[in-house]
Amino acid sequence: MTPEVRDRIDQIRQGIVPEGYKNTKFGILPDNWSVRTIAECLERVERPVDVQANKMYTQIGIRSHGKGLFYKEPVTGDSLGNKAVFWIEPNCFILNIVFAWEQAIGKTTQAEVGMIGSHRFPMYRPTKGNLDIDYLIFYLLTKRGTDILEAASPGGAGRNRTLGQDRFMKSRVVLPPLDEQKKITAILATQDKAIELQTRKIDELKRFKKGCMEKMFPKKGQKVPEKRFPGFAGDWEQRKAKELFVSTADKGYPELPVLSATQDRGMIRRDENSINIFHDKKNEAGYKRVLPGQFVIHLRSFQGGFAHSAIEGITSPAYTVFGFSEPEKHDSEYWKYVFTSKAFIRRLETVTYGIRDGRSISYDEFLTLSFVYPSRSEQTAIAQYLDKLSNLITLHQRKLEEMKKQKKALMQLLLTGIVRTKGDEQ
Repeated sequence: MTPEVRDRIDQIRQGIVPEGYKNTKFGILPDNWSVRTIAECLERVERPVDVQANKMYTQIGIRSHGKGLFYKEPVTGDSLGNKAVFWIEPNCFILNIVFAWEQAIGKTTQAEVGMIGSHRFPMYRPTKGNLDIDYLIFYLLTKRGTDILEAASPGGAGRNRTLGQDRFMKSRVVLPPLDEQKKITAILATQDKAIELQTRKIDELKRFKKGCMEKMFPKKGQKVPEKRFPGFAGDWEQRKAKELFVSTADKGYPELPVLSATQDRGMIRRDENSINIFHDKKNEAGYKRVLPGQFVIHLRSFQGGFAHSAIEGITSPAYTVFGFSEPEKHDSEYWKYVFTSKAFIRRLETVTYGIRDGRSISYDEFLTLSFVYPSRSEQTAIAQYLDKLSNLITLHQRKLEEMKKQKKALMQLLLTGIVRTKGDEQ
């Protein structure tokens, strides 16, 4: 960022109008930018489908949070019933009026020609050549843009908040000249591409890790895995869980930090959890102590709710805390991966009780499960390898989050005119 841009930002934050800018109801904007109603920029496009009962049709859907369109499985016209549907026209702004408040917006392309959309998906085409659709989508993903969508979508039952199209069309948007709109969208599209590539990299690493775990743990009925590190040989040992693990219920440690169980981070301090869970501190004397290397079976354990703890603390007395009957023979980091593996989670289906999301695991029945496991040294080798992959994934995830923050900051600067694209400075 140049010193000139920094000075401009400081001026605008102080309410000072820099040279080449003007004061408007929508804030300080470049002189050559305008404020227009959406009705001045878009016109409705609709071509009803004469549905044929025996003909196959492909319907589109619109993802929330500006993630674009997707295609549904083809259906017969007969299955559409009396529902009004419309042919998708290319190069149109489209939105889902039920979830517009959740940024269910997108742009149609030539690829969707021949597909159909619900009557809840109105399409609009730019008028007078003063609007770039990609610019409008980026604009509607900003705070100012989402405010427009939410204001035009009055409350309703649950998540259903239908957009008032008349109110939406009367909403005002800030528009640079068309050429500058295109430059802005090109810059932001480049950011999106980089974010997409980073996301793919993370997905590839997760798939690779998953594949490694499948090869490093024996398949059902086998006592050796497909992949082993050099220096290790022989069958793995097989024993019942009741021989390996023992539950604990140490209480009376209210001075220790309260821990929360998470699906992806194991046991963490409650004050580090983004979810604010109320509890009465008077009850903490009855909480169970958790030691480093122990596990906590928490609610929703049928989804893999065996949380490993790397820290000491206390947790809800409703949870089961357990460790190893012979700690010297086991590496808790290894077992952390065992308890989060897809194979183990599938096995939990045989020892759960309750229904649907309320299901919990029976610890007594968990103890009946058999496990095949290697020596402690091989456990450690496996855990260290998977730790490296996990740390690499975490590193790339942090990079992704930083890229998203940078894009958000860039959108705020570009879509308000605080930062101008090359050649557009006055």
